[in-house]
Amino acid sequence: MVLDKPKQPLQLRDVPKPKPGRGQLLVRVSACAVCRTDLHVVDGELPNPKLPLILGHQIVGRVEKIGEHANFKSEISNQKFAIGDRVGIPWLGWTDGECAYCRSGKENLCDRARFTGYTIDGGYGEYTVAEARFCFHLPERYDDVAVAPLLCAGLIGYRSYRKTGDARRLGIYGFGNAAHLIAQIALYEGRDLFVFTRPGDTATQQAARKLGAVWAGGSDELPPEKLDAAIVFASVGPLVPAALHALAKGGIVICGGIHMSDIPSFPYADLWEERVITSAANLTRRDGEEFFEIAPRVPVQTKTETFPLEQANTALDRFHAGQLNGTAVLIVNAK
Repeated sequence: MVLDKPKQPLQLRDVPKPKPGRGQLLVRVSACAVCRTDLHVVDGELPNPKLPLILGHQIVGRVEKIGEHANFKSEISNQKFAIGDRVGIPWLGWTDGECAYCRSGKENLCDRARFTGYTIDGGYGEYTVAEARFCFHLPERYDDVAVAPLLCAGLIGYRSYRKTGDARRLGIYGFGNAAHLIAQIALYEGRDLFVFTRPGDTATQQAARKLGAVWAGGSDELPPEKLDAAIVFASVGPLVPAALHALAKGGIVICGGIHMSDIPSFPYADLWEERVITSAANLTRRDGEEFFEIAPRVPVQTKTETFPLEQANTALDRFHAGQLNGTAVLIVNAK
């Protein structure tokens, strides 16, 4: 399913089967979860995508061919692959490994980074190629559909969560896919969880309380206690000062999305006393290895709704309209 131009439907098209280059794997795609970032690309909210583009960066598949030196071990990733191995392919698709960011453990900020389903072709197709050093072995307890949402909503959500440190009282603004996954880890680790939804969305608030949140309410409300940290998963800029206003002294607000509407001004008094606003950008391979170690121990549960590959536009439209009952997952090559 090919995006020729932003703000246009994807086109079902036959394209040549890709060939793995040096350090790459050819992967036969089994499933690919749909992410809000895909919507941002289609809507033209993210600049300079590769065009034409095959979207998709929550890819589960099996190795069909291994390129030269694809199993070279680095100091960061010790993953090795064999034909037939199940692999996960995430958003971060390539870094130069040489810049100051890469050499200091911040490869997620590499100036030359390439991203799956954005600047390189992704998983809305039968086959894809990926850099072996950025692929993951996946926990066996999950099937292909269940594990697909963990590859972005889980991984980048986990990076946002880890930036909260040891915060006991954690607020989450926007209770979509990433929030639902990370909330499970927060509860497993004994955090007090406060969930903020659209005002009046009592169904989502009830679901959050059922999961284990100590409080759930509208984003226009203040929690009963000041928060030590808050993660804003919704791409709504005005939620940032709202979250900041709910923080205790020394608290932190993490913006967990790749795109957000403009953040309005706010009183300096809300930032004073060493409160912090920051963002979580992309992911590192170390984030992935840590997340896939803890996820099956919780165990983190995903909720999905499946679509055949050729119905990718339907999945995107229903995502846009808020009509999904879980993460949309495209079924590409069924077993």
